Amino acid sequence: MGAVGIIAEFNPLHSGHEYLLNKARLIAGKDPVVVIMSGNYVQRGEMAIMEKWQRAKTAIAEGADLVLEMPFSTTLQAADKFALGSVFALEKVGVDRLVFGVEDENLDFEFLGEKIAELPQRPDLFEDYTQTFSTQYNQMVAREVGFEVSQPNGILGLAYAVANYQLLSPMKMIPIGRIGAKHDSPLALTNAVQSASAIRNQLLQGEAVNLADWLPAQEAAWLSEQKLYPNWNLLFPFLKYRIESASLAELRQIYQMSEGLEYKFKAEIHLSRNFTEFLRRVKSKRYTYSRLRRLALFTLLNVTTDDMFKSFDQEMLLILGTSKVGRKYLKSLRKTSKIPLISKVDQKNSKDGSLSLNVKVDRLFEQIMAVDQNFGRHANQL
Repeated sequence: MGAVGIIAEFNPLHSGHEYLLNKARLIAGKDPVVVIMSGNYVQRGEMAIMEKWQRAKTAIAEGADLVLEMPFSTTLQAADKFALGSVFALEKVGVDRLVFGVEDENLDFEFLGEKIAELPQRPDLFEDYTQTFSTQYNQMVAREVGFEVSQPNGILGLAYAVANYQLLSPMKMIPIGRIGAKHDSPLALTNAVQSASAIRNQLLQGEAVNLADWLPAQEAAWLSEQKLYPNWNLLFPFLKYRIESASLAELRQIYQMSEGLEYKFKAEIHLSRNFTEFLRRVKSKRYTYSRLRRLALFTLLNVTTDDMFKSFDQEMLLILGTSKVGRKYLKSLRKTSKIPLISKVDQKNSKDGSLSLNVKVDRLFEQIMAVDQNFGRHANQL
């Protein structure tokens, strides 16, 4: 039995994601739809707007059969490493078709992925610090392959394709055209499909909106009842204390704290009144805002280089939700999976590796949201 895979954040799961899940469901037929989903932190270096268990439960209700938590060490990476970690994880649980949303579904991602993957490694192509890595990457692709992809989901699709080409048995790539609002479009009340960022912004600004217009009913109800929504303005005082109380030697141990950034963080944090100002103070042409947000999150959570490499060396996937079809598929996976699948977090399996790191970083989310995230929690079943 094969499976259809989706890589997702569902932050939150909205009408566009429902459309993608419906498409995946049609493609899968009787086969399971497997989702590897970011946990309580997302790729841009932020806390998720709602807890991972609720998002997984919504995904199962909307057509997924098995939802697995992506390791934190994969989630908080730039697009190429994010794609590599998530694609390799899906392959290890038997996925043979990858479904993903893009702006242009007519692109031959398998062909482009092969061409890009076979390009000679040229680090010198990315040493122009007046431009972001993604800009230089797009220019390299256009120059070497003869095709320019500039939209965010298209770029991520290319990263999936490059990672997929490196598998011993590459998956079939199935792009699905996005509908409705673009990736970072502002809220437009006339749109049936809003961007996740527009929905989050409305929640953070406290604007009165009918979430049920754009989200599944149960998820809309949960979000409406939620007392607060995690964001960097809420977290900034904790970050400020962390940086000001840590020594330079301690800061140097933080993952990706390089090239003297610990001095810059120390110098600018005391003068900054909020997180946006802090980012502007430490920003340079050498680093993107996403890179700096991730580094700020690593610093806040005290995620060291050693923590990350231990996670890379011993990866596990926590089961967040299953359907009846998903539970049947899990039984077969217990014999064939190339990666440990964890149904319940305990003191033994969370002692080392990626699950240990996930538990560590979730401690802050638990403090903010006052809801346990690992011990005592069980996969949602439908």
